[in-house]
Amino acid sequence: MSAADLLVDGFGRIHEIVHHVLDGLTEAEICYRVDSAANSICWQVWHLTRVQDDHVAGAGGLTQVWLSGWEEQFGLPLDPADIGYGHSSDEVAVVRAPAKLLTGYHDATYEQTIAYVRTLTDDDMSRVVDRFWSPPVTMGVRLVSVLADDLQHAGQAEFIRGLIERAR
Repeated sequence: MSAADLLVDGFGRIHEIVHHVLDGLTEAEICYRVDSAANSICWQVWHLTRVQDDHVAGAGGLTQVWLSGWEEQFGLPLDPADIGYGHSSDEVAVVRAPAKLLTGYHDATYEQTIAYVRTLTDDDMSRVVDRFWSPPVTMGVRLVSVLADDLQHAGQAEFIRGLIERAR
């Protein structure tokens, strides 16, 4: 099994979690926040997808899926480059969307991610993609970082879903 095969499997697991966590919830439930400082399922899914989209596109020299019409469909009052990092409570509150829109954007991002990752060889994983950090970030480290971050946010979204289901 190659590194790309492992990454495809990992991103596939995130994709499954996103679909599960959104399945059957109302828009009010998707946007529910435990308290005024907490993130919603909507924000978690939007953010994990924006991170995947931004970071994979950046590492691979691709155009972000977000910029192919999804930004307009969401209509969020945020900068097009915004991925949610460091959002205030007020910024979290403006990220609202129905499940169909969230899954559509996530599916399109997933498809681009998988298509790109499948082109990578094990040798590609050691190629430096970001010299901003010390040590510089390689393709493998960047993709594992995205995978880890996305899994954490997907797990947080699952936790919020569990709270919603217990309250029903």
